[in-house]
Amino acid sequence: MIGRDVSPLKNRSYFLFGPRGVGKSTWLQNQYSENEIIYLDLLDPDLYEDLLFNPGRFQQIISSPENLKKIVVVDEVQKLPKLLDVVHLEIQRKKRQFILTGSSSRKLKQKGVNLLAGRASVYHLFPLSSLELKDQFNLQRALEWGGLPDAYLASPPDSHVNDALSREYLSAYALTYLEKEIQQEQWVRKIEPFRKFLMIASRMNGKIINRSRIARDVGVDDMTIASYYEILEDTLIGFSLPAFHRSARKSQRQASKFYLVDTGIKRALDKSLMIPLQAGTAAYGEAFEHWLILELYKVSEYHRLDWRFYYARTPSDVEVDLIIERPGKPRLFIEIKSKNRIDESDAKSLETLAADLDSKGKRLLLSQDPLDQTFGKTKAMHWQTALQEIIKDKI
Repeated sequence: MIGRDVSPLKNRSYFLFGPRGVGKSTWLQNQYSENEIIYLDLLDPDLYEDLLFNPGRFQQIISSPENLKKIVVVDEVQKLPKLLDVVHLEIQRKKRQFILTGSSSRKLKQKGVNLLAGRASVYHLFPLSSLELKDQFNLQRALEWGGLPDAYLASPPDSHVNDALSREYLSAYALTYLEKEIQQEQWVRKIEPFRKFLMIASRMNGKIINRSRIARDVGVDDMTIASYYEILEDTLIGFSLPAFHRSARKSQRQASKFYLVDTGIKRALDKSLMIPLQAGTAAYGEAFEHWLILELYKVSEYHRLDWRFYYARTPSDVEVDLIIERPGKPRLFIEIKSKNRIDESDAKSLETLAADLDSKGKRLLLSQDPLDQTFGKTKAMHWQTALQEIIKDKI
């Protein structure tokens, strides 16, 4: 059993969001006994239709004598947002506890749901992290297959015996996302342009978004591309990384980057699952950077750190991979290299740009080099050491 780092307050109602397949239902089943909860899965077609055509049935079920003192778990609550009206009243008037999971926030946003006006906390569950996997973690496996449990755990950490299972799972995952999340919900008028967009967006993962260029390649307009990226965020498949500028107004004028929430999902969408990642190649370096940014993102969410993430690039293409704003602490300027041996030249752009943006910020060069070094004001560390020190508030 792999422990997860999400830690909701047990006596308070909460939402648990995360893309399909990250293990929300499994986690809940391991947190609560059958006697503690009543579990309503809206992916069950019979239950879904029952509640869709007879909304009062939900109140009857949760108010029956055998369920009255139980925690109510509603899985995939976004399928029936109207249930939240009942949930709101039950929390407000009867102090009932609810746990509401979702793999999409799109319907909730479209219906103007206010997430129970602060009466329920919001948490997120992500694909498995290195910190959760502990001794079962293998970097090569994480880069190639990502952290969705059914993909990562198909083989032992140091084995490739069941890579075909991982490949089949991720390929099916990408297809299911298109069919169930997009086609069934009718979030796009035509599925083929969106299908083409998914491949382009996955290949553009971690690169600055050029909406006009993508629009030309897909055959739609710029606003449609913007709506497509919004769908990816609403379905929790990825997130935007805005450009940093000391002026918030100027920052908003610069194009963002976009990162998919998992390296395996990225490779499934861009049809590269059959291609092994070789250390020293550009593809390996991009995958390592993507994966490590995701690790830091998970740390922020799981530890409720309220960090804000950015990137920075000058007109002359000097770039800092990641900038983290931390409340009450110096900014972190982070350069990521996949190499096993680094030298002073790897810190050059970080030293140059970080000095211009914020002379008081802390500079980190993260890599696979086990030797701690200092280049100017840049501290070079192995990525595992850095994660541990960030969590322990030593950086």
